[in-house]
Amino acid sequence: MALRQSYRSVLFVPADRTDRVLSAPSRGADAIVADLEDAVAPDSKAGARTSLAELLVAGRVDGRVMVRVNAAGTPYIADDVAALAPAFGSLDALVLPMSSPAGVAELHRLLAEHDAPDDLAIVAIAETAAGILDARGTAAASPRVTQMLFGPADLSAELGVTVTAEGAELAHARAHLVLASAAAGLLAPIDGPYLNVDDAAGLVRSVRVARTLGFGGKAAIHPAQLGAVHAEFAPDEATLDWAREVVAAAEAAAATGSGVARLADGTFVDEPITRRARALLAGAGS
Repeated sequence: MALRQSYRSVLFVPADRTDRVLSAPSRGADAIVADLEDAVAPDSKAGARTSLAELLVAGRVDGRVMVRVNAAGTPYIADDVAALAPAFGSLDALVLPMSSPAGVAELHRLLAEHDAPDDLAIVAIAETAAGILDARGTAAASPRVTQMLFGPADLSAELGVTVTAEGAELAHARAHLVLASAAAGLLAPIDGPYLNVDDAAGLVRSVRVARTLGFGGKAAIHPAQLGAVHAEFAPDEATLDWAREVVAAAEAAAATGSGVARLADGTFVDEPITRRARALLAGAGS
């Protein structure tokens, strides 16, 4: 079974920039994504994948690491997987751009050909209209798929809309991805990055929208964005107090043989609410 690792933040770095790959884990993201796709020019992809694999095999990249490979159907993906095969044990996941059920199936096949360990996950990026609408099929295309990542840049270009911090123009797509992920039993999806790295206020609004819609985390393209992402996705003390009260009430009710608990304010609590409270506490390390 693929590793079900949830991330508040993932930091994208160009795979052909060894200095950034090596320094990225110290920046504080829950995981880094070494990017072999958009961040690397076609003529540089061969060298980038080779040097990245060597760093990983040598154990020089600390922390949790994912690699965004090139899209299925491109002339690059098979070589990406082959080059990374010796380093599979150092990776949490491969991130697949332009995901679709067929694309995930192709990546799954390539991983099987290279004897990838069962716990190597696939994070599928939904960044086209078809990719959003086919999200449940994408999730079902491989047991390695544990999480989706929303790609606003390509989708906004396809739909002819301008991306804003408030996100109303893509709210329907984000909501669909959250619902599809939940229906498929995946982790809550990761929201795509806010591309204006100089707009700190806009970043905060963008992160808040993602959390409100049910995303579990957000991608970043610059280390300076991580503080806002972590602040918004970390539950505040009042929320943690509520979660502790819910769990305590549920445990007290269970001791009497009841499946329904009641909080001090009179609110009834059932199993789904208790699961949510336990998840909040687990995510906060409480």
